Amino acid sequence: MYLCKTALTYYIISENIWPEANREYHPFEINHIVAVCIGELYVLAMASSVYLTLTWLRERERNRSLRENQFKIKLKYLENQIQPHFFFNTLNNLYALSLESSDKVPDVIIKLSNLMEYVLYDVKGTKFVPLIKEIDYIQNYIEIEKLRFENVEVSINLESNIEDIVVPPLIFISLVENAFKHGGLNNKNLKIKINCKVIDNKLLDFEILNNFVISQNLSPKGGIGLINTKKRLKLIYKNNFSLKQSTKLNYYIIRLQIPIHNED
Repeated sequence: MYLCKTALTYYIISENIWPEANREYHPFEINHIVAVCIGELYVLAMASSVYLTLTWLRERERNRSLRENQFKIKLKYLENQIQPHFFFNTLNNLYALSLESSDKVPDVIIKLSNLMEYVLYDVKGTKFVPLIKEIDYIQNYIEIEKLRFENVEVSINLESNIEDIVVPPLIFISLVENAFKHGGLNNKNLKIKINCKVIDNKLLDFEILNNFVISQNLSPKGGIGLINTKKRLKLIYKNNFSLKQSTKLNYYIIRLQIPIHNED
């Protein structure tokens, strides 16, 4: 590099190979060699900085893309876990009714078909769905469970305007299923209450209560569906959500609070 620069300066520009200096220098003098090397180091450092910055930006974008793809794969895996778990339980109910030659079987099949249509077509590939559709899905599920439990009372209370609110698909169904699962054990008069409201235009509050037989010694743990829901919430909202379980008297309570998202 030194030979190349010095030769070009000597033959093309001036025989004075270091015109910036206060005296004339000759080739291969130590001061001149050091000055040329320092100057080229500046150029090399700047070029290296540009290269390393561009490399870092490309690597950051690649990592972001990998994290996003990993997030989608995990979320899809958890969603796919919910569906077989739910339909497995529903088919068991249908099988029990068929053994009894119940005339409720056709109604169960129709309602199950509606649920499958929602899962296979309406929410496929979507990150958020209208809350209204999720409520309709829950109501269809409740109607199926009412065919299974003879004495069950379910009330749904929507306290706020929720028309424009969207939520992750199938995020509440595990909570509702959990209420039937634990509340229906040895319970001849199952009562379930679902409350949904908006808090300060920031949080969506979903609360579900079910009574249970105190002799069951019910502890707020939940099954695979509830564990799955927690993992999905963690992926979607990080730590920006609240899922609490408690018991009060003979009522088991699950309360979920998530940030509000609107369709626009």
